[in-house]
Parts: sequence; structure tokens; C-alpha cells
Amino acid sequence: MSILIDKDTRVLVQGITGREGLFHASQMLDYGTQVVAGVTPGKGGDWVLDGKVPVFDTVERALAATGANCSVLFVPAKFAGDAMLEAGDAGVPLVICITEGVPIQDMMKVRRYLDQEGVRLVGPNCPGLLTPGESKAGIIPGRIADLGSIGVVSRSGTLTYEVLYALQQAGLGVTTCVGIGGDPISGTRFTDALQMFEDDHHTEAVVMIGEIGGEEEERAADFISSSMTKPVVAFIAGQSAPPGKRMGHAGAIIEAGSGKAADKVAALQSAGVSVAENPEAIPELLN
Repeated sequence: MSILIDKDTRVLVQGITGREGLFHASQMLDYGTQVVAGVTPGKGGDWVLDGKVPVFDTVERALAATGANCSVLFVPAKFAGDAMLEAGDAGVPLVICITEGVPIQDMMKVRRYLDQEGVRLVGPNCPGLLTPGESKAGIIPGRIADLGSIGVVSRSGTLTYEVLYALQQAGLGVTTCVGIGGDPISGTRFTDALQMFEDDHHTEAVVMIGEIGGEEEERAADFISSSMTKPVVAFIAGQSAPPGKRMGHAGAIIEAGSGKAADKVAALQSAGVSVAENPEAIPELLN
């Protein structure tokens, strides 16, 4: 079982003719993902990846022709907001935005509109989704995770890969890995993913990877305390980060005494979460 994507997910790639879009669409296709269409305005009628994937001018036309039900965006930041709105307007139920640097004002409009339309957004500035052995939608390397019973949700990109590899080396597999991204305004939050894993009867435990900045981990701790029956193991990155210094991206910054790693760790431990000192310690806490 999985959440959000599986072997039946039909993926379209917005920005497929760009360097990043073409490379990662190829990786997704090689993994076994059903990449059924690409979208690049002005390139409609072309075919890419050795003639395997048709390109359309608009998302609406791509959906009508292929029945895609998930869109992955590799669109430059200044156009990403409009691309997400186009996907939602066309009726794509799941939109995954890999793009980083999307302006906050754009994301405010996008989030409001997609929420109204009932569209699930993952990202922006995220690595996407991976259901081992079935589908990957984004940039998470497929070879570092095996199918199993652990759900993974993460704000961090590279730490996601490190944790997946650590689980694999320990003989532990994953139902689905959800990279939610660390921007201040994003579509899917920890609490959303935690609820989906709680409802998934194949997921037996959850790994949550957080970091400094914001209050998402504290909100997750409240949710875990009140609503989760499955064990959760966490790791919080940035425990040595100095206050006021931006670390990595817009979401990872400590301000006015809030967003500190120590506070997040304390909140999670109070909710009964086992917090690892480093990513490699996570598998042991799951046993």
C-alpha cells in the first residue's frame, strides 16, 4: 500500500523540454513511473525521450489526451506559480512542485486557489514523492529505498536521501516517502502526511525529518499526541545553527526565540516521539 502515488499514477511533467525536466522525466520513466505527457508552451506536437512521451502546449490538452492525474513541475521560479495554477485549473488532483525560489506572494495566491479547488499540492522546493517499486514523481533516487512498512515525511531534501539509505542498509523498507519541502508557504504539511500514514493500514511506523525554523514540527507534535496511534521517530536538523542566520532556504531560520531545534525536540519528545541524535540512529529507534 502507499499514499499519494502508486503504480497506477499517470504523471505529466510541466517543463519537460528543459534540462532538468527532461533529465528527471527520463529517470522517472526508467524507474517504471507512467510518464504519459509533457507540457511546454509552444512545443506541442513534439515527442521526447526517444518518442515515448508526447508534448502538449497546455495542461488541459495533456489531460484530455492522456488521462494524467499527477503533475510534476520543473518550471523556472518566475513561471512556477502560473504553472501550478494552470494545473489546478485543468483539474489535476495532485501537483508536485520541485522548483525552488518561488516568490512567497505567488505561493499565497497558489495555495488559496488550489485549496479552493481541492487540489493536493506537494512543495514547492521539494524532492517529490517515492513509492518504492511502484512510482516516483520528482527527484528522489529510486535505488536508495526498498518497499516496506515505514512512512517517511521530510522537510529536507538531502537528509531525505540519507535517511532512506540508512533504512535500506538496516533492512527496513518504505511505503511512501513524502518530501514536503521547507518553504514558509507550502501545500502539504507534516500533519497532512501524518494523517495519511495513520490511515494507511500498510504503514506501521513513521519517520519524520524536521529542521529549524517555523512551527511545523510543534504542530506535528500536537497532532501526534492527540491523533496518532502509530509510533513516530524523528530527526531535527540544524541543532547547531546560530540564531538569525538563514540556513539553506527561507524556511530554515530562527527568529525572536522561535523555531529553535531544542524546542522542536522537546515538543516531539513530550508527544512520545523518539528523537534521533543523527540520521543513522533512526533505524535502531524503529526496532
